[in-house]
Amino acid sequence: MAKIKTIGILTSGGDAPGMNAAIRAVTRAGIYNGFNIKAIYRGYDGLINGEIVDFTTENVSGIINQGGTMLKTARSSEFKTPEGQQKAYDNIVKHGIDALVVIGGNGSLIGAMKFAQEFDICCIGLPGTIDNDLYGTDSTIGYDTTMNTIVECVDRIRDTAQSHERIFFVEVMGRDAGFLAQNSAIASGAEAAIIPEDSTDVDQLAQFMARGIRKSKRSCIVIVSESPKCGAIYYADRVKKEFPQFDVRISILGHLQRGGRPTARDRILASCTGVGAIDAIMQGQRNIMVGVRNNEVVYVPLSEAIRSDKPFDRNLIKVLNELSI
Repeated sequence: MAKIKTIGILTSGGDAPGMNAAIRAVTRAGIYNGFNIKAIYRGYDGLINGEIVDFTTENVSGIINQGGTMLKTARSSEFKTPEGQQKAYDNIVKHGIDALVVIGGNGSLIGAMKFAQEFDICCIGLPGTIDNDLYGTDSTIGYDTTMNTIVECVDRIRDTAQSHERIFFVEVMGRDAGFLAQNSAIASGAEAAIIPEDSTDVDQLAQFMARGIRKSKRSCIVIVSESPKCGAIYYADRVKKEFPQFDVRISILGHLQRGGRPTARDRILASCTGVGAIDAIMQGQRNIMVGVRNNEVVYVPLSEAIRSDKPFDRNLIKVLNELSI
């Protein structure tokens, strides 16, 4: 196996607070340990189009506190094709890149895994997604910041809910994972969370209304995980039809959740996993994601990291139910 001298780094998929801290960590740890660092702009699209530049420590000065990603990002459809992957590999060879660090979520790491399998290149993933849906790490980069943003928004919405005695359905991101919805509901004192993990054969809205939530409260907040079919609009419309006596409103937080300065927790997570990526390369690790479990850096095969069944602590549902009376 040829010795790795040059490491490429890119961000892919949805941006997440803390990505810049991860870019900084990989760049500086890499240079500290004698590697050349190449930054790839605009994710896999940039790899295909050759948007690749040399990076020094100065390039990443002053970015640890910034949200988004200085390398820009994209969801690349071309990279999913054999032709797109071949172009990407040709540029890797042209620029002398021996290993690739990919910061992103599920789709980005799937791309990295398939790319590594096809061209036998070392790919290291960092868990950069607000959804917290990657298996093998307790938290993902951006998750803590996003949860805090949601809580701040819900705190403000509650002022209006209480003033007008309304039920508010607040829709948050998370796609097929309810980590954001459930934990932000607990943290904000919401009365209920409607999440994918609790949907099996259960009408969550009927269950919520049957608890007689309005007996002791004149307002309430329900956090709903986004869904094309059963999002906040769906549940609000049902309440309007089935319980017309209630005043109902909807707030879809949308992209408010993605931006903003990363929290200390996300900066530390990004820094530790970024250094862990360089350590993994030096140890000869290939095609793994760097995560953190029980405050220790761990290496998880990419094939495991992208599993769709990350364990959800169902005790959190019990906690919210008991505290929302």
